[in-house]
Amino acid sequence: MSNWTDITALPDLSKAALARLARLQPLEVPKGTVLFQPGEAVKGFVIMLEGRVDVFLTGPTGREILLYAVEPGQSCVQSTLGLMGGEDYSGEAITRGPARLVLVPKEMFLTLMGEDDGFRDFVFRAFAKRMQTMMHLLEKVAFTRVEARLAQILLERCEAGVLTATHAEIAVMIGSAREVVSRRLDALAKRGILHLERGRVEIRDFETLVVLAQSD
Repeated sequence: MSNWTDITALPDLSKAALARLARLQPLEVPKGTVLFQPGEAVKGFVIMLEGRVDVFLTGPTGREILLYAVEPGQSCVQSTLGLMGGEDYSGEAITRGPARLVLVPKEMFLTLMGEDDGFRDFVFRAFAKRMQTMMHLLEKVAFTRVEARLAQILLERCEAGVLTATHAEIAVMIGSAREVVSRRLDALAKRGILHLERGRVEIRDFETLVVLAQSD
């Protein structure tokens, strides 16, 4: 029976590194599990096999923003920074649905970083892609209008034309306040672009929403 390293998009690691990683047992994590919180020490490097983990940052006022999501083949920049720089977590990570992952312990991670070129390249490539994603997020929050960001997230996250999420959850996704998002959603609903129900947003006019998403 194959182990998880045989079905994961790992780089060209040495046989010794693969054998070491193969001894780690994947973890089955249910939906809504908090993987880490601000102030906690980083325990290891996560390799996602299935599912998705959302990483949030909470400000002094309690307002949250979705920093990024970790899916199979992607990395958690907070974990990488903590392992290499010794800093504690500043964000919170929660599984969006059932997930399957492998946790590479800190000692093994540091050993592989020092000894295996393939593993080191894998970590740095994933880290660079994640930093690009975060820079794009900062650019959107700083320079894109709320209405455009809202339209973009509705189009990206909807399934069969419906996004199942509260106004507060949507606000976290786009880095805005719930009250602002509620006003924008109500305005779009009055124009017939959306239909709103509790915890549910249905897109009625895709063409207009696409125009709004591209308006900036």
